[in-house]
Amino acid sequence: MSQILSQIPRQLLQQQQRLTPQLIQAMDILQLSTLALESRIAQELDANPALELMPGDEDVLAVQPEDEDEAPSGERALVVDDRSPEEFERLDALVREYDWLDDEDGYRGTRSRARSVEEADNKQDAMANTPARPITLQEHLLRQWDFAEVDARTRVIGQRIIEHLDEAGRLATPLEELASDLDPAPGAGELAAALAEVQKLDPPGVAARSVQECLLLQLAALPGDNTLETRIIREHFEDLQKNRLPAVAKALEVDLDEVKAAIQVIATLSLHPGADVVARPPPPIVPDVLVEYNEKEDRYDVQLARGNTRELRISPEFRELLERSRSDKQTREFVRQKIEAAGAIVDAVRYRRERLLDVARAVVEAQRDFLDRGEQHLKVLRMSDLAVQFNCDPSTISRTVDEKYMQTPRGIYPLRRFFTGGAETDDGENLSWASIKAKVEEIIAAEDKSNPLSDDEIVERLRAAGTVIKRRTIAKYRAQLGIPTARQRRQY
Repeated sequence: MSQILSQIPRQLLQQQQRLTPQLIQAMDILQLSTLALESRIAQELDANPALELMPGDEDVLAVQPEDEDEAPSGERALVVDDRSPEEFERLDALVREYDWLDDEDGYRGTRSRARSVEEADNKQDAMANTPARPITLQEHLLRQWDFAEVDARTRVIGQRIIEHLDEAGRLATPLEELASDLDPAPGAGELAAALAEVQKLDPPGVAARSVQECLLLQLAALPGDNTLETRIIREHFEDLQKNRLPAVAKALEVDLDEVKAAIQVIATLSLHPGADVVARPPPPIVPDVLVEYNEKEDRYDVQLARGNTRELRISPEFRELLERSRSDKQTREFVRQKIEAAGAIVDAVRYRRERLLDVARAVVEAQRDFLDRGEQHLKVLRMSDLAVQFNCDPSTISRTVDEKYMQTPRGIYPLRRFFTGGAETDDGENLSWASIKAKVEEIIAAEDKSNPLSDDEIVERLRAAGTVIKRRTIAKYRAQLGIPTARQRRQY
């Protein structure tokens, strides 16, 4: 039977969902932090004369009523609100499709290309408001190296050593590799001599090749007699790490009290001297949501911080201009485009505000025990739980809490902090992993330091309190909390 290949034109009718620029913009704005949102609004106000702040909104602080009235006159109505779940679901479906669009790597992730372009456009504005760049460790050391009394050969080798130090001030690259391209290649003696000179620079401990050497360099720079401390680090470093102080005292033929006094001196030394020089203060955290306790009604009130509540509208003058330009097609088209762009921003900003407020209220309601009683009472809360409550996809909840912070009477927390898995107690109470960590921390804080609890004993303490958890989980949490083993916690 012969087969004939032919091309026959056919009509195919199918439905496809396509992301419009307005939907992409709404998803991007939903993810913005307060500072980023204010910057974005400022840019849009500068770029689009049809967009303006509501009169008096320049001084709005954080007033967010429980139930909003109808939109003010001249203001574009919100496309997606609590009374239009169909639009919310449609946007949510498009969000999911958008998340998994293939890119060159096969996955684009949760941040859109539009946001990346926006962030690139913001660089120039950000530079104008960025504090002076702090000095780097290399710059700090090279300024001193310029005045070091060394020969030209040592100066070149020393500069190579400085350039290869990490942020902690440690030298992880083998000496032989640092100046292998020099002609002639330096010998072991030249490398050692240059390293010794660099190690004399401030701060003491830089250019060390190990933690042990770092501590020895700092001890050598301290005033007074530090012979015992030096011997402990040089000869019994492993015993020190494992807190075997009696063994150290016996080996060095000194009293245990002398060893403990030496340990106090060693404890003042830095493990990362380079980082101490160029330590950068953390960026300030600006809360997006404010939570305050209402004592009169025994509840927690939730409102949005400044920047989230700024009301935008389409300029009434531009609306009038649109009506007056009926005879001028080119002007009318320009005005129409500006009004549509302004309307899209108004919708996106208000959508973000309402979604953020809804999610924040739900979080506060679910975590009331945490707000009342503290970290140990943080409940299990998953994004999927709120997704069911709001009839949306978890990715929408994730976008809403992304890079957002909540200021509570107990401090400022990232919104993501309140979403966690956990375990169930014997009485059916759900405890989050964070609350279990807090319980572990409390148990260890109250232990007898001369006879600290092992991980198995901590498991038994938790089991007695109704929480069943495995020993390896305790070990993992203890490590995450920076708490050493029982042997290392023991005090003599």
